[in-house]
Amino acid sequence: MQVLSKMTSVPVTCIEYAHPWTTSCTVATAELMIVGVQYCLRIYAAVYALSLVMRGRIPTLAELKKTIRGWLQSTAFLTTNAYSYMMITCLVRRMLGSFNFYTVSYLPAFFAAFVSIMVERSSRRGLLALYVSNVATETLWNILQSRGVVRSIPHGEIAIFGLSTSVLMYCYRRNRQKDYRDSMFDVVRFAIGDSEVMKGDVGTQQAAVTDAESTRTERSTTAPATRKPGSSYPFIQAVLRAYLQLTGRLKALGKHKLCRHRHSCLYDTLSSGVRMFSMGLGIQVVMKLVLQLRKFIARPALIRKTFLNKEIARLGLFLGGFTSIYKMSSCLLRHFTDSDSPLFAFPSGLLASLAFGFYADNTIALYIMWKTLQITYNWGIDQGYLPKVPGFTVLLYSASTALLFHAATIEPKNLRPSYWKFLHSISGGRICIMDRSGFDAYGLDTTGQIRTMMNLCKTEPILQGRLS
Repeated sequence: MQVLSKMTSVPVTCIEYAHPWTTSCTVATAELMIVGVQYCLRIYAAVYALSLVMRGRIPTLAELKKTIRGWLQSTAFLTTNAYSYMMITCLVRRMLGSFNFYTVSYLPAFFAAFVSIMVERSSRRGLLALYVSNVATETLWNILQSRGVVRSIPHGEIAIFGLSTSVLMYCYRRNRQKDYRDSMFDVVRFAIGDSEVMKGDVGTQQAAVTDAESTRTERSTTAPATRKPGSSYPFIQAVLRAYLQLTGRLKALGKHKLCRHRHSCLYDTLSSGVRMFSMGLGIQVVMKLVLQLRKFIARPALIRKTFLNKEIARLGLFLGGFTSIYKMSSCLLRHFTDSDSPLFAFPSGLLASLAFGFYADNTIALYIMWKTLQITYNWGIDQGYLPKVPGFTVLLYSASTALLFHAATIEPKNLRPSYWKFLHSISGGRICIMDRSGFDAYGLDTTGQIRTMMNLCKTEPILQGRLS
């Protein structure tokens, strides 16, 4: 077969390609709107309900009204993205008379995304742009790799995570969170604490540390004696005494005069690592219980097999290892150089990122990368180094979403499987019966890729007969 140029037009109508199940563009658009509303209402109901539960208190009437408005507005946003894609695809075909490689999906998807994101609340646009940019970055890399333009780098996700985290930690040590109130800084503060934040000059820091030490010493000398435990449970008492003695000795070990943590460097490193390891392990255990509860009830033997598997500790090893290595290396740098600097974030961050190998994940690495780029871009604007692009968030969302829709149409093997399943669900399976055979002339074996991707999803019963 002769491979056509990307700009060469393919004489395919929107009926043959976009909606072969109906001859009416209006009916096809309406169907996607109805299916999309049903799907989006379910998805966002769970999202907004979870946000209420996470507050940990009974919501007020005003909060309930705001939540319902947000639920309906987000549903309208995502539904608009679905049905306007079909509508604009048909309009492009009528205006241009044919499709080519770029107008078959990217152009309609860009305009559909642009229109839909304007429906969503402005406070959520940045989060949405960050998410689709994350997925689009991975998709673009897969596209370039499939064409032989780039090659995969072993442990590349660790390198991306390490570089991004180092810059993020540098911003945190410079106390940038007071200028850019980003949720990512809250995560860093929870894991690392405030002891790694540079506040004032060195003299001020030393004075603050000295005052804090004297205050703690005074409190310890005036504190009342702890009541001795009773005579019950001698084994537990012995273990408790041994634990208190061990932690007491660790706390009493030395630390550098510029270290701002309360106790010794070794205790701070170990306690922070254990705390984050426990949290990571707890998250994994809870997730396993929630997601596999039915299996555990049906087959209780799976409980032992699941929770004794070393895979369940991977998240904990990553979180605990990252925190411990970062704190330990920061303290060592202060000891060796007898100084403190925000630049210590780079070697400490790079060393700590080695722990990411326990839980290496492209999604996490790319999310951290885009978050770091966002913070750095805002800093560059404030310093006058970079221009502020009006509507940048909207344009980023539109371009990224268009790339994802384009990949789903022409070369879905390069798309993240979870995103393909999302498109399949929101379209009611119609994404599978769009007839792409006319675009096989571009040499990407589009039809073969679609058959492969169809195996990932169960198609809606009303459409199964049309997929044969």
